[in-house]
Amino acid sequence: MTISRREAMSGTLIGGALALGSGGVARAASPSTAPAASPDWKRGFDNQRIADLGDGRFLNPLISGDRPDPAILKDGADYYMTFSSFDSYPGITIWHSRDLINWQPRKPALHKNIGAVWAVSLEKYKGRYFIYIPVKAEPNSIFVIHADSIDGPWSDPIDLKLHEHIDPCHAVGEDGSRWLFLSGGDRIRLSDDGLSTVGAVEHVYDPWRYPDTWDVEGFSPEGPKIHRHGDWFYMLTAVGGTAGPPTGHMVIAARSRSIHGPWEQHPNNPLVRTESLDEKWWSRGHASLVEGPDKSWWAVYHGFENGLWTLGRQTLMDPVEWTADGWFRMTGGDLSQPLPKPRGGSAVPHGMGLSDDFRKLEMGAKWNFFRPGPDEASRVRVKDGALLLRGSGSAPVDGSPLLLIAGDPSYEFQCDIEIAPGGTAGLILFYDDKLYCGLGFDEARFVTHQYGAERGRPANPYGRQMTMKVTNHHHIIAYHLSDDNGRTWKRFDRGMEVSGYHHNVRGGFLMLRPGLYAAGPGEAKFRNFQFRAL
Repeated sequence: MTISRREAMSGTLIGGALALGSGGVARAASPSTAPAASPDWKRGFDNQRIADLGDGRFLNPLISGDRPDPAILKDGADYYMTFSSFDSYPGITIWHSRDLINWQPRKPALHKNIGAVWAVSLEKYKGRYFIYIPVKAEPNSIFVIHADSIDGPWSDPIDLKLHEHIDPCHAVGEDGSRWLFLSGGDRIRLSDDGLSTVGAVEHVYDPWRYPDTWDVEGFSPEGPKIHRHGDWFYMLTAVGGTAGPPTGHMVIAARSRSIHGPWEQHPNNPLVRTESLDEKWWSRGHASLVEGPDKSWWAVYHGFENGLWTLGRQTLMDPVEWTADGWFRMTGGDLSQPLPKPRGGSAVPHGMGLSDDFRKLEMGAKWNFFRPGPDEASRVRVKDGALLLRGSGSAPVDGSPLLLIAGDPSYEFQCDIEIAPGGTAGLILFYDDKLYCGLGFDEARFVTHQYGAERGRPANPYGRQMTMKVTNHHHIIAYHLSDDNGRTWKRFDRGMEVSGYHHNVRGGFLMLRPGLYAAGPGEAKFRNFQFRAL
């Protein structure tokens, strides 16, 4: 297969899935063709794509950008959902919907850094809300927080001291017993208040195994979700690995008449699996079932968008049909085409604007620190329409930048920036502290960030104040500068290509996020942050 220079630079999937190999060279992952064009999305805040097409249909992703491992809760006429937030704090932001299609962020539930937050379980039991939180830390463990209102205040995290498992799922048995189902087909009993464990972990289920001819990342049975429907308990599990080959991640199911088993495998496993690199959505898995406002049923899970690993795992929704034999199946196919919406429920405006005039500080729902220290929140404040960020470290590698989640393949963002004497600040695209790019400046020189390192330092003629703009056009990065608040622009003489800034290159299950940073002494001032999807 021959890939032209233009195709290799674009990072799109034209004749092959592209990633960055050693030294940043684009390489083809395997032969493929570009996915069939999907209908255009509708546009919301800051021109961001939204699922609701406004004509009784919706088009996936349900929520764009890195919203992995969705944990969904139906609470009367309200729906709440949250996601793995990994190293971003405040974390575990709760989203709200009344129609399953349009979602708004509310408040974060976790403020104390307890480690990288993986797939959580969001539950309501006897009027109290619970979130069971697996974290990657030293050591790994599972915590629980609780609240009497979905908006908090949430309790401090309680360590359940489960060090060998991830992906807990709270379940209540037919006898009223409370359990956490865990990765690997295991479970452990919970106390009546749900705040501690009882006894030891036990193995209760051997997940269905795929043929060894399939291209997967690994068996990795994880993400169990327990649902009681009619006379049965249903367990959905992810196998095949979360990332790696696009055909790996999948959804399987089993059922039992008792929470105590035995568990019977679904005769049509797997229920969801990407079978071809031509499909719109890759690595689909980690599913939950939820009933819509019109009594329809749906599966909510995540997947990577074809050729856009940089956006992380996005939330998808698939219609579910219950069959005469007491099983169910997903009917949305590859999710590349519009689907009928559930009827009923009042719609809230979807998403949120990422532009910010800094009249108030929106931490958690909008801005997050990456891997913050205990006193990180003291670094940031707003005053007179400016965000003041105290410098930390020498560069994004050691300075805990402030980041957003952007869910469109192309976008631009700009900001007026003023630095303190001796300080450095700038705009970045950040995967993690070892893989990022961007442009910063001190009062004498620029600093270009590329491949997670600080590189060229050309002279800065603008001094301590300028307007900076970053454009990410489907992985092609351009920087523009202005000394008259964006009325005229000059292009900075360094471009970048970032299609390889993603999990399959670096690990970590994250996404490439726009943001800002400040390093060195003093506070940097950021004003008039503008974001626009392209």
